[in-house]
Amino acid sequence: MRTVQETSAGGLVVSGLGGPLESLRAALIGRTDRRGRLLWSLPKGHVEQGETAEQTAMREVAEETGIEGKVLAELGSIDYWFVTEGRRVHKTVHHYLLRYLGGELSDEDYEVTEVAWVPLRELHSRLAYADERRLAKRAEDLIADMDPAATADPPGGDTGER
Repeated sequence: MRTVQETSAGGLVVSGLGGPLESLRAALIGRTDRRGRLLWSLPKGHVEQGETAEQTAMREVAEETGIEGKVLAELGSIDYWFVTEGRRVHKTVHHYLLRYLGGELSDEDYEVTEVAWVPLRELHSRLAYADERRLAKRAEDLIADMDPAATADPPGGDTGER
């Protein structure tokens, strides 16, 4: 069986930065699995030729959620293997913490079943994958250590709350 390497990037885009921790929200995507279950995860996708992982993360967040964000920090990478179409795939996904810039939630991407703003404190119970829950915890720690003025959402910006 042929082995191929794939690289993707994505991120955790957070609104409410600069405010109290309980007001922070993250945009998640829900995808329906083969068993019909809705699994919540971080938006992500393939790094295109000529793109950096950071550029891919911002593009994929926008494509899959409708939300524009700017990379603030690296959260880490997730590395896994799977088999598809007669090939063994070694995939690495680079994840970033993004500051919300604007936009409105949209599930128009064909790969996405649903999108939602989820309170940051609820990510551990919503995210389907342990590796992503670990990255969400890292994001909480990074946010707690950041200067609130440097990370605040743009003035008058839409926080996505409806």
